[in-house]
Amino acid sequence: MTKIALVGAGGKMGCRLTDNFLKMPDYQVSYLEISEQGKSNLAQRNVKISESRTAIPDADVVILALPDLALRTLSAEIVPLMKTGATVLTLDPAAPLDGAIFHRDDLGYVIAHPCHPSVFNWEPTEAAFRDFYGGISAKQSIVVALMHGTEAHFDLGRDVARDMYQPIDKVYRITLEQMATLEPAMVETLAQTCMEVVKEGFDKIVSLGVPEDAARDFVLGHLRIQIAVLFKEVNGTFSDAAYKISKRAKPLIFREGWERIFELDDIKEQVKAITNK
Repeated sequence: MTKIALVGAGGKMGCRLTDNFLKMPDYQVSYLEISEQGKSNLAQRNVKISESRTAIPDADVVILALPDLALRTLSAEIVPLMKTGATVLTLDPAAPLDGAIFHRDDLGYVIAHPCHPSVFNWEPTEAAFRDFYGGISAKQSIVVALMHGTEAHFDLGRDVARDMYQPIDKVYRITLEQMATLEPAMVETLAQTCMEVVKEGFDKIVSLGVPEDAARDFVLGHLRIQIAVLFKEVNGTFSDAAYKISKRAKPLIFREGWERIFELDDIKEQVKAITNK
């Protein structure tokens, strides 16, 4: 039976993982939490909090479900307690890429991050469809990277990640650098920023008098078909007028050379903005 120490078990992400681990008798899980809110969250789940000084040295896998800003300090307290050959499993590439995770040569380091359910994911019920984050009832894929260690470390980290993020569609093995290209560069630096501007535009047209419900349905409906066309979910194209207007708009909205956000040096700067106060 694989022994797991889930650090930060009562936090936002920790609770999602806790809820899944509670369904899995094949794992022996120790739940670690120090914040009062986190302890309260675990108490609501009837989860007993373990002692780190006994749980961490006994664990085969230590999952760091902690905020990026806390990982440098807390990993320096946690990782030295781990037994030789164990696996550190982190949930995001930012801190590992920034060198913020305490390193030991005799441990394995695996990073596993959820893709979240696709906008084109099909689920048989509305409740499952509305599992937007995944990890409850909607299928999602995950990406997994081995930062340090053996194939056995990777296999163990992948298998634990597959279970804790279930239900799973596909598991993709990529490198740490590729994961950082996806997040933060692609989905936060680019996509989230663009969506924030779209939402600002939505708020603007509502302030100009467009009925909010009409604007919402119009914008979200067009976003869906635009994504479907661009990512080839449908065999279709935009209208000639739409192509003409987007060609005119792009240099007005985007600064020349914006693609540098995908260069590793820039990604490292993005990561520093995440991991440093």
